[in-house]
Amino acid sequence: MPGHTIAVLVKNESGVLNRVTSMFRRRQFNISSLTVSETENEKFSRITITCEGDSDLQTQIINQLCKLPDVCKVQELTGCDSVNCELMLIKVQNRPETRVDIRTAADAFKAETVDYTSSSVIMRIAGDSKRIDAFIELMKEFGILEICRTGIVSLQRGNKTISERI
Repeated sequence: MPGHTIAVLVKNESGVLNRVTSMFRRRQFNISSLTVSETENEKFSRITITCEGDSDLQTQIINQLCKLPDVCKVQELTGCDSVNCELMLIKVQNRPETRVDIRTAADAFKAETVDYTSSSVIMRIAGDSKRIDAFIELMKEFGILEICRTGIVSLQRGNKTISERI
């Protein structure tokens, strides 16, 4: 089933995220990824939501989001008209017999070592979800201890912005 990325510009007020996610819960829409942050204007926050489903489900989600009073604008972001990125920290066992292989794999994926001990190494990697998934698969053989992913952030290409005409 295809994934959909939706950017939602909302008022930067307490409880708004709860109201948005409650709409998903009430309608039993599953969220694959969720990121929230202030925008260039402190009056607004941007929520980027990724969910699975067909185009009918996506249309329904967008229509329901537009009905929420704190939502200022909703924008569908597709792979061809947007730039997407995700950040991950991954902690892997650091054994003498695998150190060189871990470093070689990290270099190939341009993962940066951010913490190093005799028993573990933490690396930071950014990129699209497929790239991060591939890095996780590669690291499994070395013994993954912990993973923390941010979720997808996405901006529309070109000079158009979600906050136009607000």
